[in-house]
Amino acid sequence: MKRMFILFAIVVLTVGVLFADEAVLIDFGKLIADIDTMPDDQDDNPNQNRATMMDFSNVAGSGFTEEQRSVMKTSLAIPNWDVVLASSSRTTSNQVLSYTSEAASTRYGTVMGVRVHFPVEPFQSWAVIKPPFDIPAFELPAEVDDQGNITASEDASMSDPSRFEDGYGVVKNVGTIKAIAVNAYGLNFPHALSTILIDAEGNEQTTFMGYLRYDGWKELVWNNPQYVQEVRNRELRLYPLYPKSTPFVKFGGFLVQRDASHEGGDFIAYFKDVRIIYDRAVLDDNRDIDDEGLWNIIKDREAQKKAYEMSQFGEAQVLRYLEGQKQATENSFTPAGEDSAE
Repeated sequence: MKRMFILFAIVVLTVGVLFADEAVLIDFGKLIADIDTMPDDQDDNPNQNRATMMDFSNVAGSGFTEEQRSVMKTSLAIPNWDVVLASSSRTTSNQVLSYTSEAASTRYGTVMGVRVHFPVEPFQSWAVIKPPFDIPAFELPAEVDDQGNITASEDASMSDPSRFEDGYGVVKNVGTIKAIAVNAYGLNFPHALSTILIDAEGNEQTTFMGYLRYDGWKELVWNNPQYVQEVRNRELRLYPLYPKSTPFVKFGGFLVQRDASHEGGDFIAYFKDVRIIYDRAVLDDNRDIDDEGLWNIIKDREAQKKAYEMSQFGEAQVLRYLEGQKQATENSFTPAGEDSAE
């Protein structure tokens, strides 16, 4: 009996020491535009990020030509990110002057630069800096060529890390989050910064990180006040191991809030990465029977979730594509008499 108690105590202490893992949720240095998917345009500069390319032509419907379908691609490249202002602040001029851009940092290389044009009037406002599409949690590894064409890896399986893990917006097997850190460059703006994380159930968690009233790089850290460090004080439960899907979190964006008493107009900030410290939801374990290989429950469930994510993502991207096709391309009027001369 005494031996069993000692063994149990060792296990508890060991689990307590190894309880939390650290991971990079998103690293903006990995989202550099490194391929040109529009080689026929006048600008030869890269416009998409190879590692995060997504093809939304499958959900575009049948009323498009093959040429139109060939350009229905996008990625998490930094210039593609959206800045969404509060409805009361969303004038045309404010929205046009609010966008993201790649920024060169002597310390970190390429980082995300953000410009938000708040109203100059004294009222509260906010802006969300969000990815161009809901980051997929179940995207299998794939090969992407220089034109942005995506080919799924033949030997990829559901047990492999998805394309958007390892710093591209998704962390799997996440239980309780212990802490969140944002590496942000401030320019003495008094605005508040929050992170938006999305869990496996689609719930958004907005976490206040701090104020950007400082100059230079700083790590803003949120420590979960509800996190119980001592294992003996935790509520212990047993859950079925299979076919429970592995929980995850993905990056939903940043929220910047401006108080009515603070100066409006342009706001500038830079972001390097977002990291989390978390408890693992499921311990890695070598099991005697390959449950998934026999039943394929998780594979079918994940495939359904991926199809739903793609449909949601594709509809918005198709609408953007159609709007771009309707957009006027002329920058000025044709000089008088030029048409008749031709």
